[in-house]
Amino acid sequence: MTVRILPVRGIGEVRAGDDLAALIAGAAELADGDILAVTSKIVSKSEGRVVRGDREAAIDAESAALVARRGPTRIVRTHHGLVLAAAGIDASNVEPGSIVLLPKDSDASARALRRELKERFGVTVAVLVTDTLGRAWRLGQTDTAIGAAGIAPLRQFEGQLDPYGNKLAVTAPAVADELAGATDLVKGKTSGVPVAIVRGLAELVTEEDGPGAAALVRPAAEDMFRLGVDEARGEGHREAVALRRSVRDFTGRAVDPAIIERAVAAALTAPAPHHSVPWRFVHVSTPELREALLTAMRDAWIADLRGDGFSEASIDKRVARGGILWRARELVVPCLVREAAHDYPDARRADAERTMFHVAMGAGVENFLVSLAAEGVGSCWVSSTLFCPDVVGSVLDLPGGWEPMGAVAVGYPAEAAKPRPPRPTGDYLLHR
Repeated sequence: MTVRILPVRGIGEVRAGDDLAALIAGAAELADGDILAVTSKIVSKSEGRVVRGDREAAIDAESAALVARRGPTRIVRTHHGLVLAAAGIDASNVEPGSIVLLPKDSDASARALRRELKERFGVTVAVLVTDTLGRAWRLGQTDTAIGAAGIAPLRQFEGQLDPYGNKLAVTAPAVADELAGATDLVKGKTSGVPVAIVRGLAELVTEEDGPGAAALVRPAAEDMFRLGVDEARGEGHREAVALRRSVRDFTGRAVDPAIIERAVAAALTAPAPHHSVPWRFVHVSTPELREALLTAMRDAWIADLRGDGFSEASIDKRVARGGILWRARELVVPCLVREAAHDYPDARRADAERTMFHVAMGAGVENFLVSLAAEGVGSCWVSSTLFCPDVVGSVLDLPGGWEPMGAVAVGYPAEAAKPRPPRPTGDYLLHR
């Protein structure tokens, strides 16, 4: 196999409305089976995509989503699905004060150029519209195909055998991008050669236009790295609270103790009165101790219900609700320590001081739950220990002054939570 890459010289300056097919055919001797690589800039120029005005505003208009920002540089996803710097807007090789936008639809441009060359000049070629992109994890830039016609942009080898008899699983060379990068070797950036011909790969040229370069765009939902680091962190911060759900059924998968450690560390950052640290968390990690605690709590609950006059059937139904704590892989008991609380002689201020610490306890528990959710671990705060603090203190041998403030069931959710629709603030937010 011999493959040749030929520069097409003499095209000259391209302006809006120019007949691109005629310019290329007049500068090159095209043959059936050629693959034509055309720099997007001359496509854009011929289509009138050169504008004057504010570059940042143009980037805004061409962008569908921000992927990353570093200083003045923006990496964006365009309306075409391409991820590239500044939405592909370029100010080189154009009159000062002007900027060149990408073609509106590079695949459509490639199909139109291919059709014109076929109908008017009698040649069957493949057409690539190319543009220069950077690559994640790699320095430098290379040309890639942003438009294609008459060629399959991907070559599928899945299911075929290699020379050793191994079945190929996900091998799919992006042949359109490989060709685009190769042609840039003869086009260059400053040589005034916007078109190149690949000759010797006629077997890649198809009768149909094919799916176009759009087939090379990875769907955002499948992109494991669809955001820059800072942007991903920002999105994670915004979503963290919404991720927290009350999980009532868990798998048997073990929870790494380090995750619970990190969640407790997050809890300790919550606001607290008098610069104190009023939170304590008891991880009941021993199965025997957990069973003893839950059994004692259940017995205390049953005794209270019997004292209230509930029937045994009603008691059984109510106690069954406490099964969440039994089903969870881990159990954590948050405790409040009010050793830093101020003593007041009157009931009004004493009650306010007590409430202040309870509010801080809620903030600490919420931090704990959100931190677990951010790591994919489910939880459910249950109030049980509030109703039998003496029992909990005795079974867990808690120090004096530790007040159990419920219990948290911890584990991996048995099923994925359904999407939570936005909840309008409505009457819940009062403006004055």
